[in-house]
Amino acid sequence: MSVLLLLISALVLIYLGIGGTTAATVLVIATVVGLFQDGWHILSILFGGGLLALSLVLVLPGDLRREKFSAPLLNWVRGRLPKLSDTEAEALRSGTVDWDGELFSGQPKWSKLLDAKPAHLSSEEQAFLDGPVEKLCGMLDDWKITHEEYDLPNKVWKFIRENGFFGLMIPKEQGGKGFSHTAHSEIVMKISTRSVSAAVTVMVPNSLGPGELLMEYGTDAQKEHYLPRLAGGEEIPCFALTSPVAGSDAGAIPDKGIVCKGQWNGEEVLGLKVTWNKRYITLAPVATLIGLAIKVYDPDKLLGDSDDIGVTCVMVPQDLEGVHSGARHLPMNTVFMNGPTWGNDVFIPMDQVIGGQDMLGKGWKMLLECLSIGRSISLPALGTGAGKVASMATGSYALTREQFGRSISQFEGVQEALEPIAGYTYMMDAARLLTSGMLDRGVRPSVPSAVLKYRNTDLMRTVINHAMDVVAGRGVITGPRNFLARAYQAVPIGITVEGANILTRSLMVFGQGAIRCHPFIVEEIEAAGMDDKKAAVEKFDGIFYRHIAHTTRNALRSFVLALSGGLLETVPRQGKIQSSYRQLARFSAAFALMTDVTLLTVGGGLKARQRLSGRMADCLVHLYYASAVIKQWHEEGYPEDQRPLVEWCLQTSLRDLKTSMRNLIINFPVPLLRWPLRVLVFPLGATGLNGPDDALGTEVAASIVNDTPLRQRISRGSYINTDPDDPLGRVLNAYRLANETKDMRDRLHEALRNRDEDELGGIDLLMGHQRKELVDWACEQGVVQKDECDKLLEALEALYDVIRVDAFEADGLKALSRCAKGKRKVVERPPRDEE
Repeated sequence: MSVLLLLISALVLIYLGIGGTTAATVLVIATVVGLFQDGWHILSILFGGGLLALSLVLVLPGDLRREKFSAPLLNWVRGRLPKLSDTEAEALRSGTVDWDGELFSGQPKWSKLLDAKPAHLSSEEQAFLDGPVEKLCGMLDDWKITHEEYDLPNKVWKFIRENGFFGLMIPKEQGGKGFSHTAHSEIVMKISTRSVSAAVTVMVPNSLGPGELLMEYGTDAQKEHYLPRLAGGEEIPCFALTSPVAGSDAGAIPDKGIVCKGQWNGEEVLGLKVTWNKRYITLAPVATLIGLAIKVYDPDKLLGDSDDIGVTCVMVPQDLEGVHSGARHLPMNTVFMNGPTWGNDVFIPMDQVIGGQDMLGKGWKMLLECLSIGRSISLPALGTGAGKVASMATGSYALTREQFGRSISQFEGVQEALEPIAGYTYMMDAARLLTSGMLDRGVRPSVPSAVLKYRNTDLMRTVINHAMDVVAGRGVITGPRNFLARAYQAVPIGITVEGANILTRSLMVFGQGAIRCHPFIVEEIEAAGMDDKKAAVEKFDGIFYRHIAHTTRNALRSFVLALSGGLLETVPRQGKIQSSYRQLARFSAAFALMTDVTLLTVGGGLKARQRLSGRMADCLVHLYYASAVIKQWHEEGYPEDQRPLVEWCLQTSLRDLKTSMRNLIINFPVPLLRWPLRVLVFPLGATGLNGPDDALGTEVAASIVNDTPLRQRISRGSYINTDPDDPLGRVLNAYRLANETKDMRDRLHEALRNRDEDELGGIDLLMGHQRKELVDWACEQGVVQKDECDKLLEALEALYDVIRVDAFEADGLKALSRCAKGKRKVVERPPRDEE
């Protein structure tokens, strides 16, 4: 018993974060004292002897421990750690760790989250949003763009160029706007609420391509020449990474550059003979400067002893002989410029290597760091924009659409669909702002960028599907009146591009994060890969035992916090959400424990265990998004009207987190560990945390139906107009009129319920077309005042107009077909493109 009590004392020291050596020393003393006090009983000897052996390892002199224990352990660990390819090793060295590292630690410091500088717009950035961005949105007619022109109008292209939309991130001294990442996100999001095609056109030059790579890695001469031209729209860039035979496996690209000498501007210079075949490249059909990711080879040893130099980023002017582009893909009826580009043996000088000759072979690191920025901004902004449009439009439509004599927003079935539209939109926006704030602080969030891309595009799909359910037949008829069709069609694009979601979830989020964000694994991998055995053992010895203490502490924290409901955890009191903080701390500890157990038992087989890594990714997603909601509410001063949304988001995240963790343990690939893990993570069973109840769901659904500041907060950053001839404006105009005439319409409905059909003078209420006659009758009967009649008629006309859909005569459809054919051209096909 004494041994057990003193063992508990040592474990308490570990739980409290006291050093592992100190705890081990206590354990040695505890064991010896306990053995004497227990009279050397056989059970005490067996139990205490094991503890004594374990603890002595930790307190032995360094040289002896390294020789007898650490060296053999290192050999064993080498066989357990994941084996990394060159591209994976490069990925681990790219980017930086921020709040994601806190979640992986199992002991998140909430002050680090709350005190971090938030996403913020300068007055200049806000003025750009209120001015040029607003004006651009007003110029866009999405139906004409996608069904008649199959392109942005010339005046829109001109406006984008002349107003610096292609140079948002380029420094002012080089002709750009010099905006923050938050501003970039806000601009793309706002444009996307008007036209996905226009938003993609603006975002790509600013999020991935020669411009960003040049800013980070370009030579002074390259920056001086290209950046002003890119910022002013004289050059239109694209960046080509994806090949027909290497989509998700970008490290396997077959496109190549051979080091050789060739002619450039009349002189013989050293350069590359480049051959490539790329597809799905946004802006390729109109690009004047093509960025390429290729593999460089030096068979003639012109640069050194190695003939395989590696992945390199180069720039190819479109007007060079042998460069082919201009053909177009049509991504799901969104018409942003996208297509293949290819070339055979096109010579470029070394000056066209981004960063110059010194950057040969360093392209993968360049791409990874820039991809982490682009994925943090572009698609997450589109997903959030879609959520904001769905919230505005669907909430407005639900209020104005009447069935069975009342607004459909009052039906619980409709509220059940409106609830996640509002909640997930708030959640997407919070995660978007948390991550853009990181970027503005100089963080290069490789793991959060994957989390955000995967989750925001997935939530976009969920939100738009719910919106389509509410709008129903009004949403499935194609035509200029449809305000959801383009967002619905764009969903698979967001899911697929910049790392398909299946790949991102099952391989990238946890596969990269488990190692990149872990406090010890990276150093252990480095130790395992060292050629100097003595140095490797010394490095490993200084890490491994701290790693053991870290894992032990998280196991204890997971168990104790689960038993106590997190009451032993010190958490912030702001917002009165202590229970959510405690549960998040509990699951962060459980997540850190599961990370270590997974790496220890599965190790190098993790790539093949994609269900396992996918469920671990889901756990991280829910931890991250709950944190983002807390951060956003904190930055806005904890307004009480947002509490229902915040509580809904936190309860939903915790429910989904519990479910993901439970499924992870139930299906853990080492069956013998399932029961111990269940005891540590769910000692009382996977109970509680059932998500929002119906009452809270009803409040959240109402947040996008009722005309309140909260509804405006959810749609903040969207393009808003109430033009009755505009697809979205038609709904918002009807919503405005419905709210302004609610009292009149209530009186009218009451009067109708209390009148016989004969008293209506032949007005057929079932037809719904005799609105003028109905208003005239109401005025004659004194149901409404004479000065209210015109307003009431305007409202009834608008409410009816909202439910109308487009219809085309056969000749009209043929005309559209002829228009589309007129925009098509026969183009040369890439010789190796199987499409």
